[in-house]
Amino acid sequence: MRTYLTVMFSTEGNLPSEVVDRLQMIGFKPCTGNYDFVYEWGKNASVDDTIYFADKVHEVLKKMGVLFRLETDEAIVPDAEDF
Repeated sequence: MRTYLTVMFSTEGNLPSEVVDRLQMIGFKPCTGNYDFVYEWGKNASVDDTIYFADKVHEVLKKMGVLFRLETDEAIVPDAEDF
């Protein structure tokens, strides 16, 4: 599974490079295309997992003057015994 993150910066907030550093601390990787960052779960995540993770992103970005949007895909990660 993957969670994608889109960030909207403000000139009144922190520098984009500081925001990137914070997000990388919790496992996000910058990407190009429709999204700004991607988080690779490495497992199937529950709805509760994604809500907890959204709370974590909220805490990391608090008071940085940015807005964010998360989107988690429903791709299924195969179990080891499937190989």
